[in-house]
Amino acid sequence: MDPETPPVLALTGPVTPDRVPGLVDAVRALLAAGGDGVVVCDVSDLGPPGLAAVELLARLQLAARRAGGRVRLRGPDPALRALLHLVGLPVEMEGESEKGEPALGVEVEVEPGEAAV
Repeated sequence: MDPETPPVLALTGPVTPDRVPGLVDAVRALLAAGGDGVVVCDVSDLGPPGLAAVELLARLQLAARRAGGRVRLRGPDPALRALLHLVGLPVEMEGESEKGEPALGVEVEVEPGEAAV
């Protein structure tokens, strides 16, 4: 696996309780396989957001953290983003910078005479 490209786990709906343990195991396996400790969860086909989706994402994030990694979401529906914010589940979104890091493509201010980053 290319360490520069995080593995992607496609999550499709409907979210049912019997699917959760298998998806948790998949996140653990992807993190154990190497990479930079990130699993991208493509949620673009997850379907209408609801509490079952929030619970699934919370469990995946917990499994990733226990394994020393993290989950990043790809393609979240605006309603899912709003629901995650409403319940207070901080989940990293693809394309957003992490706290304390400049966004991609943004040059960090440097002293005169130094090369731009």
